[in-house]
Amino acid sequence: MQTTQLSNYSAKHFLWEASEGVASITLNRPERKNPLTFESYAELRDLFRALVYADDIFCVVIHGAGGNFCSGGDVHEIIGPLTKMSMKELMQFTRMTGDLVKAMRACPQPVISAVEGICAGAGAIIAMSSDLRYATPDAKVAFLFNRVGLAGCDMGACAILPRLIGQGRTSELLYTGRAMNAEEGERWGFYNGLSDAPLSDATKMAQRIASGPTFANGITKNQLQHEWNMGIDQAIEAEAQAQAICMQTEDFVRAYDAFVNKEKPVFEGN
Repeated sequence: MQTTQLSNYSAKHFLWEASEGVASITLNRPERKNPLTFESYAELRDLFRALVYADDIFCVVIHGAGGNFCSGGDVHEIIGPLTKMSMKELMQFTRMTGDLVKAMRACPQPVISAVEGICAGAGAIIAMSSDLRYATPDAKVAFLFNRVGLAGCDMGACAILPRLIGQGRTSELLYTGRAMNAEEGERWGFYNGLSDAPLSDATKMAQRIASGPTFANGITKNQLQHEWNMGIDQAIEAEAQAQAICMQTEDFVRAYDAFVNKEKPVFEGN
């Protein structure tokens, strides 16, 4: 059986730390508001793909250094070169960026974004693609593709964002490229909470998730993802099968034994 230990992973294009099952990704180019490069896109994609096989990471927190989340693709290192690429090269790039979202959604670990300051373009997509989001009251999220002459349908935005905030609100943001302020984001359901310490909020939630039945949490994430494309009857059958699988785990037995003995269950993820 193939498993991977990622607690000691050495990142090249961002910071990575892990402790007690919770990993932290820090986008670390604060002087430029943490833009992405071709290399950081690819490394993030490959890392989230590897998390499928990791047995020592149970939740992931993403945040940016220096008071901003991510300003999107680097203007000089990505946007400029894109204007000179062939169609084949452009398709390779857009498929790679989409593969990052696919990898984030496919890994069993819940992903939590802690958003501060500027969160734009691909940064907004990373936040959108996370399972949970916490932010500061001054955070601004902008799907600004329209403002640079591109369509708003980037990296799954037209599929995922309407499910978070609704079709009409999504349409406005994607047609105009304007920033969604934090109050709107919370009221519309984009954020799970606002505070002056979103990284602390995200880390506490990650620790709570990591201390729970992590195998079952992975099943929950799987079903949340795949049931988007199912009818109700198919979804109910899928959940019946998923729950039967979870009923075979030792964590299910641990929870029962703890209840009988009036104790708090200690889950081990198996």
